Amino acid sequence: MNVNLDSKQDFLTVAKERHAVKRYDRTYRMSEDEIKELLRIASQAPSAWNLQHWNFLVVTDQASKDILLGIANGQRQVIEASATVAILGDLQADRNAESIFEADVQAGRLSPEMKANLILQIQGAYTNKPNWARDQAFSNASLAAMQLMLAAKAMGLDSCPMSGFNPDKLIEAFAIPDRYVPVMLVVIGKAAEPARPSVRRPIEEKIHWNRFGS
Repeated sequence: MNVNLDSKQDFLTVAKERHAVKRYDRTYRMSEDEIKELLRIASQAPSAWNLQHWNFLVVTDQASKDILLGIANGQRQVIEASATVAILGDLQADRNAESIFEADVQAGRLSPEMKANLILQIQGAYTNKPNWARDQAFSNASLAAMQLMLAAKAMGLDSCPMSGFNPDKLIEAFAIPDRYVPVMLVVIGKAAEPARPSVRRPIEEKIHWNRFGS
C-alpha cells in the first residue's frame, strides 16, 4: 500500500485526529519519494527571516534502526515505524541568508539594499545575543516538525514526536556535524494500535486575555 500524495483531508479534521501513536505496522514501508514529499511539505513551515533552520536525518534501514533503539531508550517505535526523522536545528542558519536573499533579489522580490539591511540585522542578532542561535534552531525546527506530523496525518499516516533520547549519542552514532543540534525524533508509519486516548485541559485554563491576572 502506498501513500496517496494527492489525497486531501480537511485541515481541522487532520489537526483533531493527529495523535502520538506508539505501535506501528512493521511490514509497512514508505518509499523514498514519499518521505521526500513529506519533508518538502515540512519545509514549507515558517522560519525567522526565512532562514529555514532545519535539517532532517532520516533513519530507515534496519541496522541504523537497531542503533537508534539504544539511543532512544529502547522505545520500540523507532524500529517498528517505517521511518524515524531526527529533526535537527541549524545553529548557523545565518549562513543561509546570502543565498536565500540573493534568490529573492534575482526574482525581483527584494532590492539589493533591502537584502543588505536584512543580512546586517541577522548578523547583529547572531553576534550580539548569546542564546539566539540555539533558541532559533529549536523554535524554528520545531515548526517544521509539527508541519511534518500534520502532513503525515493528512496522507493517512501516523506519527509520534520523541524527546526521550540521548542527543550526544545520536550525534556520535550518526556523525552529525557540530553545526546541527538534535531537537526531537519523529517516527512515521502505519499504526498497528490506535493512540492511547488523552484528555486536554479546558481551554479556559490556558487563555489569558490581554494580560495575566485580568
